[in-house]
Amino acid sequence: MSLAGVDWRAIDWRAIAAIAIFLATLAGVAVGGAPGLRMDRAGIALVGAAMMLLVGPQSFEDSLKAVDLDTITLLLGMMIIVAQLRISGFFDFAGRFVLKRAHGPLTLLAALVLVTGCLSAFLVNDAVCLALTPLVLEATRKLCRNPVPYLLAVAMASNSGSVATFTGNPQNMMIGVASHIPYAQFALKLAPTALVALLLTFSLIALLHRAEFSTKFADAEAPARTPLHRWQMVKASLITACVIAGFFTGAPVAKAAIIGGSLLLVSRAVNPRKIYAELDGSLLLMFAGLFIVVSGAEKVMLTPATLAALAGLRLDNGWILSGVAAALSNLISNVPAVLVLKPIVEALPDANQAWLIVAMSSTLAGNLTLVGSIANLIVAERAKRSGVAISFLDYFKVGLPLTLLSLGFGTFALEAWR
Repeated sequence: MSLAGVDWRAIDWRAIAAIAIFLATLAGVAVGGAPGLRMDRAGIALVGAAMMLLVGPQSFEDSLKAVDLDTITLLLGMMIIVAQLRISGFFDFAGRFVLKRAHGPLTLLAALVLVTGCLSAFLVNDAVCLALTPLVLEATRKLCRNPVPYLLAVAMASNSGSVATFTGNPQNMMIGVASHIPYAQFALKLAPTALVALLLTFSLIALLHRAEFSTKFADAEAPARTPLHRWQMVKASLITACVIAGFFTGAPVAKAAIIGGSLLLVSRAVNPRKIYAELDGSLLLMFAGLFIVVSGAEKVMLTPATLAALAGLRLDNGWILSGVAAALSNLISNVPAVLVLKPIVEALPDANQAWLIVAMSSTLAGNLTLVGSIANLIVAERAKRSGVAISFLDYFKVGLPLTLLSLGFGTFALEAWR
């Protein structure tokens, strides 16, 4: 075909530019940086949002409206709560409590899976990994044990446990706000899958690292104590319990989280700057940027022809949707995957069921590889700083069967229990 015959004036350059910005932003967020530039995911998302505003597939006002303030507020509130718990010594107390009572390698593994999974169900799993990884490294060093299986337990159990509720991870928070599914109903539907995934985590690590668990140790020496602020810990625990109770009784999750987080800033003992330093501002910025980028792309990409083509993929079938969400989560990361799937899910006949499947599969897909979730990377990076290397193969040989089995059970359970 000759280029001379092309009607260049008929080409929608704005739409092409918007699609290019969308794809480039997703690629940058997936890789975690831009070649030759010192940019992180937040910077890439913000630059992508700025370019989308420049191209202008939608008005500036509509772009700002695309930023879901409920999701940002929920995430911010939970960050403050988790920061207060960390500063008070709550995670250190919980970790030492478990390690002191673990008198054998299998007991230690089971305790780590249980505690990590339970904490990750209600608190942001990334923060749980950040707090527990140093404790595991110190304990295994004192016990002269191979730290890798126990570190895998922290990473994988944090992903598995976080499936259970809205507040377990950032993508579930986004889904909770978008779907309007009651917190208790969401937990009732997904807690069984989280429990099975935790059991699989324990069983597969014990099976595939048999050498580590074939010998015994007499006493599990607890890590050295860090400062424990008892009143601050009690206050943070009580407010956290009240916030979670509010979630289950039907209070708006964003409202409950930000009220609870704000109350924790009322203190005579803790400088609020300590809490601010614990907040992941880059994650909030990345969310805001991605909301604008994806909204602009939707404007030009979700044409009637595109929607008709998507209908042909049969995404109303839970097994197909689960596979697509899991694959997309490993390709571009789970938060962007949920944003991309949002308009498609909302158009499905049973949107609530579809949201539950996306929440389950996008989270459990993080167990597939070492780079599958931020929680995995936190554990690997903290271990590397202490001289412990977790190889891609170390993770994958457990992650592959764990992901396939847990995804299979989760999809079956949700489809059977509609």
